[in-house]
Amino acid sequence: MILATQNDTSTLIDRVFETLCSAIVEGDIPAGSKISEPDLSGRLQVSRASLREAIGRLEACNLVTRKPNVGARVVELKSDQLLEIYHVREALEGMAARLAAQHMTELEINELKTLVTEHSQQIEQDQGDTHFQHVDDLDFHFLIVQGSHNSRLINLLCDDLYHLVRMYRYQFGMTSQRAIPALAEHRYIVDVIAARDGEMAELMMRRHVRASRENLERMLSRVNMSD
Repeated sequence: MILATQNDTSTLIDRVFETLCSAIVEGDIPAGSKISEPDLSGRLQVSRASLREAIGRLEACNLVTRKPNVGARVVELKSDQLLEIYHVREALEGMAARLAAQHMTELEINELKTLVTEHSQQIEQDQGDTHFQHVDDLDFHFLIVQGSHNSRLINLLCDDLYHLVRMYRYQFGMTSQRAIPALAEHRYIVDVIAARDGEMAELMMRRHVRASRENLERMLSRVNMSD
């Protein structure tokens, strides 16, 4: 994909970052692999300076590690690190849900309701046989975090942790039986946000993320036992 047609340098760097981010998250650039600046700058037809700036943003998102005289490598994910992320998500997303109940506009709430309806139709079509990475509920969580209108939370979750969660889901895809109960939890969360009940929204979101983590722990345990 050639990106060098952009005249606006900041827009070009954004596009390089988004292209590389998607490639890393989806496994096109494998975990642990070295990032070759000459190769990528040639393939994307961008300057090494623009590429380095995009790689710096990937490093800030914890998708890439960079060491002097060694270069940049894609992070390698471990199950215990993912579980740590879920513990952090429980606290931060609970807070985001509380703030969303206070600050979300009616338009944003309606968008959230529409998304839940679309997920319901997708799950019904799949008859509940849903792969962990395909019915990705992060877009639901993303909208709630955005609805908190708190820039710090948005940066911490949307620009950092969610990239790592998506990366894990793509590269370690497992079958989950939580699609239907998770959808019911989403509906309850939307209802209490629409009712402007911040305390209940935080409680239910924390329970929802905790249930997802506990389900993940069970799946990882089964995987480890089969090795």
